[in-house]
Amino acid sequence: MDMIYVIAYDIGTTGVKTCLFGIGEKIELIAGVHEGYGLYMVENGGAEQDENEWWNAMCSTTKKLFDSADVKPSDIKGISFCSQMQGLVLVDENGSAVRRPMSYMDQRAVREMKEGISHGIQVAGANVFKLVKSLIITGAASISVKDPVWKYKWVERNEPRNFERTHKWLDVKEYLICRCTGKFVMTEDSAFATLLYDTREGKRGWSKTLCQMYGVRTEHLPHVIKSTDVAGYLTRGASEALGLVHGIPVFGGGGDASLIGIGAGCVETGDTHIYLGTSGWVSTIVDRQKVDVSKMIAAIVGAQSGHYNYFAEMETAGKCLEWVKDHLALDEIDIYLEKRHVAESKETLYTSLYDYLMETISKTEPGAGGVIFTPWLHGNRCPFEDPDASGIFFNITLDTGKTELIRAVVEGVCYHLKWMLECQKEKIKSSDTIRFVGGGALSPVTAQMLADITGHRVDVTANPQNVGSVGAAAVMGTGLRIIQKLETVKEYVSVEQSFIPDEKTRAVYERNYQVFKRLYKCNKKNFKYLHTKVEVSGNELSQLG
Repeated sequence: MDMIYVIAYDIGTTGVKTCLFGIGEKIELIAGVHEGYGLYMVENGGAEQDENEWWNAMCSTTKKLFDSADVKPSDIKGISFCSQMQGLVLVDENGSAVRRPMSYMDQRAVREMKEGISHGIQVAGANVFKLVKSLIITGAASISVKDPVWKYKWVERNEPRNFERTHKWLDVKEYLICRCTGKFVMTEDSAFATLLYDTREGKRGWSKTLCQMYGVRTEHLPHVIKSTDVAGYLTRGASEALGLVHGIPVFGGGGDASLIGIGAGCVETGDTHIYLGTSGWVSTIVDRQKVDVSKMIAAIVGAQSGHYNYFAEMETAGKCLEWVKDHLALDEIDIYLEKRHVAESKETLYTSLYDYLMETISKTEPGAGGVIFTPWLHGNRCPFEDPDASGIFFNITLDTGKTELIRAVVEGVCYHLKWMLECQKEKIKSSDTIRFVGGGALSPVTAQMLADITGHRVDVTANPQNVGSVGAAAVMGTGLRIIQKLETVKEYVSVEQSFIPDEKTRAVYERNYQVFKRLYKCNKKNFKYLHTKVEVSGNELSQLG
C-alpha cells in the first residue's frame, strides 16, 4: 500500500505541534515541530489568546517540517486540526477576529451566567426549567461560567461595538479552517461544545429553542460538518503563507476531547483514557448520552457517529508542573541552568527541567511525606464547579523539603484524576486498563504513580504527546478513504509501556486521597472569602505606606 502524507496541527493552549504523518498500514509520524504562543490572563478571570500568533506559529512550523523530512510540499494530500475547545472567536464577514479570542479558561462571565440561568427554582445552581430543557435537547447544559455561551453574552454586554461587527461565532480550529479556506464551518463536536446543538435523532442541528432561551443570534452560527468532511480547499494566499500547494483539501478535524481518544486507540464502547497535558481529563466511550449535573460530567459528541465521550475535565494539570518550573524549582535548583518551557521537552532524560524533576521525585517516598497539593490553580470544573478554588499545600512540617513539595504536586494531579474517574464509575463502567496519553505520559514516574493511585493498569501509547495529531490524521485517512472507518483505528495504535499498580503504595495513597477530597469542602468558604475584592480606604492606604 502506497504511503499517503498528511499534516495535522495540534492547537494547544500554549503552543502548536505540527506533525507530518504517513498513512499506510499504520499511521506513522515522520516529523514534528513545536512552537509556543501566549496565553494572556486579564483582570476578573479573563484568559485570551492572539489569533495571529496561532497562524504565525502554524506557518513557521509547517515550513520547518520539510527541513528534516524526505517529503515535499507537493506530496501532502490533506491538512487538518486537533484543537483546544470551547474558545470563542468572533469574526467579521472577512473572517477577521473582531477581538482577541477568549480561551476555554476564561471565567469573566459570572454576571452573565447568573442572569442567564442562575435564578428561580434551582438544581446544581441552574434554573430547573432551563436546565431540563437544555438536557432534553443537547444532553448537557451551560452551567459553567467557562461555557462559550456566557463568553458570547459577556462580549454582547461589555463590548457592544465588537459584538455588532460579528458575522460568525467560531471555535479555535474553525477560525484556522476559515483562514485556510475562507469557509465558515464548525464540526459537530465543536457545535455540541457550544451547548446550543440539538443532538436528538432526526433533529440534529442548531437549536432555535436554546438560542432564543439564551438570546443568541442564529445568524452568528456557522454551517455544521462532520470531522471527516472536507471543510474547503487551501486558498492561494494561505498556501503561500504555509508553504503548501494551493487547493489541498482541509478536513474538519476535531477538538482535543474528541480526537485524543481516537489517537489513543479508544474507539470502542467502554474504552477509557486519561489525558495529562496543560489541562487534564478522564474520558470513557459510551453508546448513548448520559449526564451527571451534580458532578459536571456529560457525554459529549465526538468524531464517531453513534458514540459519545463521557467526559470529566480539570482545568490545570500539566499547568501545575509548569507553575513548579517557574516558581518552585528554577530559583534554587542549580543543576538545571537552561530555562525551557515544559512543552519543549526533548523527551530524553535530563534534557529538560521536567525530566529532571521527574527523576528527582522518583527518589522521594510515595505520599510526599504527608504533604498534599490541590491542583486548582485556575478554579475547577469537575467534580465541582468553582472559579474561586485555588491551590493548597497542606500538612507541611519542618521535615518537608522541596522534593516532597514537587512530588505532592504530581500526586495531587493524579488524586484529582482518580476523583473524576470514581465519579464516572457512579454512572458507567470504565475499562480495567486505562490508556494514558499527553505530555505527562512521557514520564514513567507519573505513569506508575497514576497506576498506583487509581488501582488500574495503565498503558502508554507510542508518542503519547502526539495522540491528538494521530486522531486528526485518522479522520483525514477516513475522509480520504484510506482508513475504512474510525472504529478500526485501534489497529494503527501501539502500546509502548504498561504499568501495574504496586500494592505496597495503596495504603499511603488512599489515606492522602481521602484527605485530598475533603480539602475543598473544608475550604470552600475560605476560597470565596479570599477572592472577594477588598476596598481599601485612603486612611488605610496611608497607614500601609
